[in-house]
Amino acid sequence: MSIQKKQNDMSTNSALQAAYPWTKAPLLASAPMLNIATAPLAVAVSAAGGLGFLAGGFDISSMEGNLEEAVQLIKGSNSTIREVYATSNILPIGVGFLNWGADLLKAIAAIEKYRPCAAWLFGPKKLPDDLRPWVEQIRAVTGGETKIWIQVGTVAEAVVVAESLDPDVLVLQGSDAGGHGLAQSASIITLVPEVNDALGARQLNPISLIAAGGIVDGRGLAASLALGASGAVMGTRFLASSEAKVARGYQEEVLRASDGGVSTARSTVYDRVRGILSWPSRYDGRGVVNQSYVDAVERGMGDEENRALYAEELKKGDAGWGPNARLTTYAGTGVGLVTEVIPAAEIVANVIEEAKNAFAWSC
Repeated sequence: MSIQKKQNDMSTNSALQAAYPWTKAPLLASAPMLNIATAPLAVAVSAAGGLGFLAGGFDISSMEGNLEEAVQLIKGSNSTIREVYATSNILPIGVGFLNWGADLLKAIAAIEKYRPCAAWLFGPKKLPDDLRPWVEQIRAVTGGETKIWIQVGTVAEAVVVAESLDPDVLVLQGSDAGGHGLAQSASIITLVPEVNDALGARQLNPISLIAAGGIVDGRGLAASLALGASGAVMGTRFLASSEAKVARGYQEEVLRASDGGVSTARSTVYDRVRGILSWPSRYDGRGVVNQSYVDAVERGMGDEENRALYAEELKKGDAGWGPNARLTTYAGTGVGLVTEVIPAAEIVANVIEEAKNAFAWSC
């Protein structure tokens, strides 16, 4: 490792610690999973020494209510985040936006009022142009105190975003990730080091790199650090947390599924059956293979019939999830490593401790 690389790593790690002083090392964040990452999960992760993200999504009509709930939970917390918030007036959780649909003016008003510590931007129709007003206005209304996280999935995206928008953090999402991501991308095994090298070759300002996709335990977090990331994001693992706002049938399917490379698949089917058709064409979503997927991909069922069957399946409640059922279970390839539901605080503590032990063993 070069001296310059070591200096950049130290710089980005110091920047993360300064921005999020309650967090433990290595940095672990929870993904802003749509409709699932609400205030209880985001606050629980931050209270445990991680960085929790609230899902703003593409319809932010309920975001202000979720932020207000987060404020009350933080004020009632016994962890250091209560003091952090009291002294800084910076909300020690982040908010994630799906920029192809989110209302910029409403989002900026909420960010100015509640001042979350980070804004995670993802899924614009045009990159980087559609994100420019978001970055400029978020920085303007918070004086730079709300840090800018931008999710990318290729080396080319990382370079253009770094050069054009100078984010505080790049979330490098690999192909193993659950939920939405680029239909064509690499795993973090090659994505993280290649982005690291590409940014270094261009002598860009040090930007913190956070790995995402297929990480569900401390081994994955340790691997992310070894690849050159400053931390990691987990989504699928937090689906099986006590605080996740998720149906019991969905959660049980996450616990049931194994061998995620074959039990999950990337497809647009999971959106089409729900009538969500506004994602830019370069994205799809990874979910557990079920009857909706099999009928569409292997049997050629049309979307209209598949949507009608999906609507009927919704009436079954928790029984609507499963390999022979139809309701969407977004999850990454690491789903087979998720075997129990525990509180988010235990997940954070276990993963960070396991990562530290992995590095101690390797030394």
